[in-house]
Amino acid sequence: MNVEENMIPFMKGLKRRNRGEKEFHQAVHEVATDIIPFIKKHPKYQNALLLERLSEPDRVISFRVCWVDDQGNIRANRGHRVQNNNAIGPYKGGLRFHSSVNLSILKFLAFEQTFKNSLTGLPMGGAKGGSDFNPKGKSNAEVMRFCQSFVTELGRYIGPDIDVPAGDIGVGAREIGYMFGQLKRLTNKFSGTLTGKGLEYGGSLIRNEATGYGAVYMLDDMLKHHKQSIEGKRILISGSGNVAIYAAEKAIQLGGKVLTLSDSSGYIYDKEGINAEKLALVKDLKVNRRGRISEYRNTYDAEFFAEQRPWHVKADIAIPCATQNEISEDDAKMLIKNGCIALVEGANMPTVKEGIEIFQDNKVLFAPSKAANAGGVAVSGLEMSQNSARLSWSEAELQQHLKKIMHDIHEKCVAHGTEKEYVNYSKGANIGGFIKVADAMLAYGVI
Repeated sequence: MNVEENMIPFMKGLKRRNRGEKEFHQAVHEVATDIIPFIKKHPKYQNALLLERLSEPDRVISFRVCWVDDQGNIRANRGHRVQNNNAIGPYKGGLRFHSSVNLSILKFLAFEQTFKNSLTGLPMGGAKGGSDFNPKGKSNAEVMRFCQSFVTELGRYIGPDIDVPAGDIGVGAREIGYMFGQLKRLTNKFSGTLTGKGLEYGGSLIRNEATGYGAVYMLDDMLKHHKQSIEGKRILISGSGNVAIYAAEKAIQLGGKVLTLSDSSGYIYDKEGINAEKLALVKDLKVNRRGRISEYRNTYDAEFFAEQRPWHVKADIAIPCATQNEISEDDAKMLIKNGCIALVEGANMPTVKEGIEIFQDNKVLFAPSKAANAGGVAVSGLEMSQNSARLSWSEAELQQHLKKIMHDIHEKCVAHGTEKEYVNYSKGANIGGFIKVADAMLAYGVI
């Protein structure tokens, strides 16, 4: 019986219980492809329904969020928290505020987060949450009122030893500040219940940089393992948020030539390469002015491709940092045709299943999101440690911690994913993340 045949009854049951949740189905299928054969080879993991239990969240919390806009109108949104698994530590995962948020997306993210957090080696379980509220176009006062209402309800289910949310799409320093302030008011406690806080009230250095830096550290280790380097490599990056900006920054520092950045309106292609000076403009444009990436052309020479993604540009490396499923099967074929040798997922699950298979069949070095973008949650975990100890580490200490965590993740992927001359990083990450959580679950018995 091959892997697919073994997976049929498992996936059939999952889809029956989670109807219409295609993102969640996709995430579980990708993991199950590697975990089911692994379980069959290791008797101690058999007959414990570990994968079935991992793909059924501990709890899913949904609630109404009412707030008042600047015109005095009452508005209502829906909030969620998916607490997937806390076998190895308190639930940990971001909050996403975006109109696309639904339970399928949050369940896929929480499931992935469980494996990602395990890979870091830190004591963190997996969770994800958010709301269909979109902060874009809202005043600061409206965002504040929404955040206060949202966390008033969510606060019943979180805490430093229970569940520690962080930021994600649509939830930055502003939103975290409003939520932390409201929690402090409600609980009369100053605790590390949220991460991504401002430095003034318990935040950590390099938190904004961590995911992007971590992805490039992973890329660096992958290339070094295969006797190559980032120096001189042409790099495509999608997105222009924190992950994309700091992935570009670290890639530039290591000698890479970054050619593209994007947002929802399209992408820019700078054939001369985006250097540190040009990137500083992008930071100001996107972080301070909240402008569009097309405005890059007002200062520097570049082409802009409206409503397109950058995967047709000739390059050596791709780092998707925008959103899920942004690299299609056709995009994967085009990247390979144009000479791509490595792809590192800065975003969560940006490559469709068929695209992953194409990369692996063509021996492209492919780092899945649960390994490649674990730097963000790793530094979130380090922020939790700093809060618990009532201290702050220096940037140099945190960079050292981050680099070591990403190196250890790479080594776990190599240990569990090496196939002759090729490292299947997806397989390595899935198995490496699974083992720690599974062993803890077995230790607890049936709960």
